[in-house]
This record gives sequence, C-alpha cells and structure tokens, in this order.
Amino acid sequence: MTAIVRRTAIPAAPAPGGAEQAFPYINRELSSLEFNYRVLCEAGDERNPLLERVKFLAIFASNMDEFFQIRVSGLMEQAEAHAASTTPGEKSPADQLGAIRSRFRELLELQGITFEKVCSDLGAAGIDIVEYADVPEHHEELRQRFIDEIYPVLTPLAVDPGHPFPYISTLSLSLAVRMEDPEEAEERFARVKVPPVLPRFMQIEPTRFVLLEQVIAANLDMLFSGMTIHETHLFRVTRNADLELEEDEADDLLLAIEEELRRRRFGEAVRLEVDQGMPASMRQILEKGVGVDPEDCFEIPGMLDHTGLWQIANLDRPELKLVPFAPVVPARLVPPDEDEPADVFAALRAGDILVHHPYESFAASTQRFITQAASDPEVLSIKMTLYRTSGDSPIVRDLIAAAERGKQVVVLVEIKARFDEEANIVWARKLEQAGAHVVYGLVGLKTHSKTALVVRREGTTLRRYVHIGTGNYNSGTARLYTDFGLLSCRPELGADVSDLFNVLTGLSRQRDFRRLIVAPMNLRNWILDMIARETEHARAGRRARIILKLNSLVDPACIEALYEAAQAGVSIDLIIRGICSLLPGIPEVSEGIRVRSIVGQYLEHSRVFSFGNAGRPELYIGSADLMERNLDRRVEAVVPVEDLEARARIDDVLELMLRDDRRSWQLFPDGSYKRTEEINGRPGTIDTFETLKERAVEMVAVSAAPRRPHAGRGSLDPRA
Repeated sequence: MTAIVRRTAIPAAPAPGGAEQAFPYINRELSSLEFNYRVLCEAGDERNPLLERVKFLAIFASNMDEFFQIRVSGLMEQAEAHAASTTPGEKSPADQLGAIRSRFRELLELQGITFEKVCSDLGAAGIDIVEYADVPEHHEELRQRFIDEIYPVLTPLAVDPGHPFPYISTLSLSLAVRMEDPEEAEERFARVKVPPVLPRFMQIEPTRFVLLEQVIAANLDMLFSGMTIHETHLFRVTRNADLELEEDEADDLLLAIEEELRRRRFGEAVRLEVDQGMPASMRQILEKGVGVDPEDCFEIPGMLDHTGLWQIANLDRPELKLVPFAPVVPARLVPPDEDEPADVFAALRAGDILVHHPYESFAASTQRFITQAASDPEVLSIKMTLYRTSGDSPIVRDLIAAAERGKQVVVLVEIKARFDEEANIVWARKLEQAGAHVVYGLVGLKTHSKTALVVRREGTTLRRYVHIGTGNYNSGTARLYTDFGLLSCRPELGADVSDLFNVLTGLSRQRDFRRLIVAPMNLRNWILDMIARETEHARAGRRARIILKLNSLVDPACIEALYEAAQAGVSIDLIIRGICSLLPGIPEVSEGIRVRSIVGQYLEHSRVFSFGNAGRPELYIGSADLMERNLDRRVEAVVPVEDLEARARIDDVLELMLRDDRRSWQLFPDGSYKRTEEINGRPGTIDTFETLKERAVEMVAVSAAPRRPHAGRGSLDPRA
C-alpha cells in the first residue's frame, strides 16, 4: 500500500490587484513542486509494478532538472537584479527561492527513502544494483573492462595554479578527486567526467549491475599514475537553460536560435548536487569553482542523478511492468480489410471523428489522415503546425513525401519549443530541402496550437479537412500522453483553420473567427466571458456549472473570475494535472470549487472546457492552459465540440475523472494535496486509466452505430 508521507502546506500569497482585491493565490513554483511530489509518490506506491516505480523516480529527477534549469534560474536572475515579483502581492524572488530550497530538500529526503526501498524490491525481484566494494570477485574483470571500454574516453582535469577550475557542462556527472603527490608531499585536486556515452549501470551478471562511476573511482590509479588517491566524490551541476532571444533584433531567427543553443551550454550554474559523504572542504572548492552559493548546494542521499534509472526501467522484465496496452483503431476508421487502409476522408464526410490518445491509435487516425493526404492525387495542399515531434517522425516523412510529389506543403515549425529547438531545426531544414514552405513562427509569440489543414479537389469543388487537437503531432508521446483530437470537414472549421494559417504565414491581422477561439486574439476575453455567463446564470437562479480540465491554472484574472463565480453559486470542478494557483474550499471565497489532480500511467495532457449554460451545455477542447503565457504570448486554438457522440464521450471522461478514487488527489484550502483514498479511508476502485482502456476495447467490439446528425450552431457559437 501507499506510504503516507509528511507534506508541507503551500503558503498562499495575496492575489494580484493590490490589497483591496486580494484573494488566495498559490505560488506557481511551489505548486509545481507539489505536482512532482505526487509523481514521486507513484514511485513509492507498491501497487504499481516495480519497473514502473523505477520509471517514476527517473521522471521525478528529469522534472526537477528542468525546474531548476528554467524556473529557478529565472527567479535567480530576478533576485540578483532586485526585481519585484511580476505577480502583485506575491513574495519577492529571494523569498520564493528560500521556500523552493526548503521544499526541495524535503523532497530529496523522500526521494532517498523511496530509492532505497525500490532498490530493496529490485533485489527481491532478482535485479541487484550492487556496490563495487561488495563484489571483489568481479574486480579483475571490471578493471579489464575499465581499460578496454572506459579509460580511452576519460579526460582527467587537474585544478591548480597552472590549471584553472574546468568548465563543468550542465547535468553531467563528475568525480571530484583529492590526491597527494608523494614526491612533493602536496595535496592536489582534479575532476573526472563520467562519460555520458557509456551506460550508467555496468552489467556484471545477467541481473547484477554496478554503477559506472564506482568502477572509474576504483581504477583512478591508472589515470593518476604515481599519485596517492585519498578520496573521490560524485557531483553534478545544473545551469540556466532558458533562451534569452531578442527576436525583434534578430536578422535571421534560425541562426539566432542556433547561437542561443550554443550559449545554453555555458549558462550560469543554478544548482550543485553532491554525494552524501562529501566533506565540507571539497564542497567549498566546488561551490567556488562552479559559482554557486552554499544554499544552492544539495546533498543527495543514495544514487546521484536518478535520470540514469531509465536503463533499469527499460529492462526486459515484462512481469515487472504494466501489461502492454495496444491502442485500438477508432471504430469508424477500421479498414474494410487488412490489405486496404481506411479512407479517412470518406469517414469524415459522414461526420466528425473524435480521437482519444493513447487509448485510440494515433497511427490509425491522426497520422493516417496525413499519410493519406500525402499520397492522394486529389489533395492539393497540406498545412500543419509542428511544436514538438518525435525523433523519427512519420508525419514529417509524409510531409516531405507530399512536397516531393508536388503538393503545396506549408509547415509552421516552432523552433522556440524549449529543449526541442535543435530537433525542430533539423526537421525544418529537411522539409525545406524537399520543397516545403517552412515558417519559423511569429516574432514575440510561440505557436502552440495543434492544427492541420488538408485541401482536396472533389469534382468541381474544393473541400477542406482539418485536425484540431490538444496534443503534439508526436507519435512517441501519443503513446504516453492523453490527448483529444477532432477530425472534421465542417466548412466553417475549414475556413477558420485556413484563416489561422494566413495569420501564421502571412500578414493577416484577423482577430475574429467563425468557430475557433484563438490566442492571443480573443481567447482571454472568451474564457472570462464564459465564466461570467455562468456567474450570471447562478445569480439568476439558473443551473450553472463549470468543469475545466487543464495542465495548469495560473492566470490571476481567470482565478479571480472563478472565485467570483463560486461566490455566486456556480458549481465548479477543476481537473488540474500540474500547477494550480487557485485554492478551493475557502469559506465565502471558493466553497463551491473542487480541485483534483489525476496522476498515473499516462500523462494527463488534454484541455477541456465545459460550461453548463443553464441546461444548454457547451464543450470545447484545445491547446491552451489558463496561464498568462498561453493567453497572451502564444498562438493557441480552442474548438467547440458539436458532434453529439463526441460530446457524450468527453462528458463521460470528465465524469469518470470526477469519480476516480484510485489515481486522484484533491487540493485542500491550506494548499496541501491528499489522495482521494486517504480522504475516503479506503482503497480506491475507480481507476481512470484502466477504465478508459477497457472502454476503448469495448467500443471496438461494438459495430459502428449509425451517425447522429450534427448539432446546429445555435448557442454553440462562441460569439453568441
């Protein structure tokens, strides 16, 4: 069963707008840490398969790396500049950093306990991570492997008056070595980088592993011949990885991004991690050498850098993993026979198709849509936005093939997508070489919308087919992230997506669309208007209901509007996977608001906006979270779901998540999260992920029902 561990309640800051408008508002960074606390708890939950728990340890570590590289580094820059908080009423950057360090140290303590238990359970399952000192029978073999496999790629770097402290690249593991020259009776210090090109875990028996750094440390006499090695300790540096790009001053955005990527490697150090036994004298050398304050040096219990655990998580031990789930083919896209692929265009002419990944196959739906368009001689044009895609992207290959066949292919590649910049530049150049028109985004904005447009000649007319989704066109993450996508050939949606691409690729300044709601043009006003409408319904005694499913809820104006709606009597459920700056359940402020987070096998990534509208419900999906960056500094697209069957399916998913008592956590007025199981005092029985897998299989088993007619525009018009 799950161990109940100590939590720290998140202090709520007064909200933006000054004292006269103050309302409860949770610090964004601390809320992010609490999401990662929930991830870490999955590693400690013994009901999860063992290698899934190992995976969650690796995910937690990776998330923390990005948190320090981006969020903490930004706060440090603000603190150094003595800048005030960008959120009125919020703590100063220096105070936020203090709270982050305190909570992070608590999480490190839990990480150490969890890692120790996971290692114990791995040993019981026959997977041993052993200490080098405990396997003397393998030392001779390991020394020979050191000579053959490791020694050639090592470069020891001394630190002395003739050798300044070396540059330590971000997130690389290093050994700090203290030694003595017997001839001069003088103490020396050196750094040895643990080669990232080699596996972190060296296999010494079929199911026994020893850490690479321990093998290096045991054989340092070969690197430092004639020296007396006194001690070695592991450390790791994290650097600022946020790009600082002045787009309006860049003559060539592509070249400017490439230059910033080179500079990223040399960002300021923001975190120093050291092993638990490192003496203070060595820590001081490292702190001074890499340029961090002592408060930003963190002692790591157990293994340092858990991202290396992916190697263990990927071991071929299926009995220690979840039973593999094969995404099903959507019922209306099942091929007529095994040798004949589905005709997506014909299926869409019969009505909209909603797809839900990873329960439904990305390859057989969204990817098939582009594949068919690339090969269909009647298709004249394909336009897409690409924010993040997979390293071996089938969709990009299809776009290249389409361009080579002479079709007009237009791709907006967002080369400012953080940590995917380099991969996106590579794909952009390949697309250009194939003859596609590539646009790199808009100055001052990131293009985050998930939209695709296919123009097809049908007789004497042209028909437009579209995909509008909540997730990236990435076949890899489509197996791990939950996302909705809407495929349609509705004329008004086709016209809207065409107009959106004219904004993205040309000089159009269009702000209003027929059905789409687009940021930064009108999404902010739309969401505030929708919340205000529910508020007025409640004040008038009509039924009022809001359900929002998001990754993050941070925007102060949206939070204030939700508080006002709750005070008017609107029933509000928020399903927020990650950051939530709103506090529910506060008397006379947010009593009608409930917040829950679903954490488990898949990463909840879809965004859904549901409004009761006095018994005339409206439902929307899209790419935007309620954060200032999404509403004001990104291009986002939200679309109404008008097909009755599609709406019913999304409603069912939302209601399932609100009943989930196995994977859900609930946010309390003090800022702490508790498992729903803990609140109920009994093990949960409703698991969102397992239930949706079962439903997907059941849907395929049932023949496709006759299509219901589309709902009319009526009250679904966002401009109504």
